[in-house]
Amino acid sequence: MAVSDVPVDLDRDEAREAAVRELSDPAYVSDDPNPLERALDWVLDRLGELLAGAAGMNGITAITIIVVAVVIIVIVIRLRAGRTTRSGRTRGGEVFDAVLTAAEHRAAADRAAAAGNLAEAVRERFRAVVRELEQRGVLDPRAGRTVDEVAVEAGRALPVLADDLRGAAVQFDDVWYGGRPATEQGYRQLVSVDDRVRG
Repeated sequence: MAVSDVPVDLDRDEAREAAVRELSDPAYVSDDPNPLERALDWVLDRLGELLAGAAGMNGITAITIIVVAVVIIVIVIRLRAGRTTRSGRTRGGEVFDAVLTAAEHRAAADRAAAAGNLAEAVRERFRAVVRELEQRGVLDPRAGRTVDEVAVEAGRALPVLADDLRGAAVQFDDVWYGGRPATEQGYRQLVSVDDRVRG
């Protein structure tokens, strides 16, 4: 996934779902049958073998085999459909349980930093920057905006902060998607960017 495609407010589960959505794009799909099609083909092959074997059996045995096969197919389909429905129901509002203000994100960042969780502090402080830009009308409120989009769009509106915003976006990406450890110095730089945005 490209850095520019990474939304600002993604947690681990949302990142996984974004990757699944991206990779489900028809451009990535080959002509090979998907796992469900392969499983269905396998079941139909076994059913064909059963029916071929049932031809030499008496009528009751053949009917019993067909009924059992149909019941198994129905159970598999229902289990598959039930799992899809349950996963669709749990997807809801995982980005934010509630929309927080910039001040609330700042407070969460300060709490995380005080607890030594610098990665979470970086995320919350970057969210504070984004909310501040939205609250001041620099950015239109928009769900799913990526950190690069924040840096580019806000940098155009505030050219004096363009480099700072780009650095903040790179730090966010490095910590949350690049697996680099957050540092106290990096967090302080993000606090400085936030202060400049507020000023």
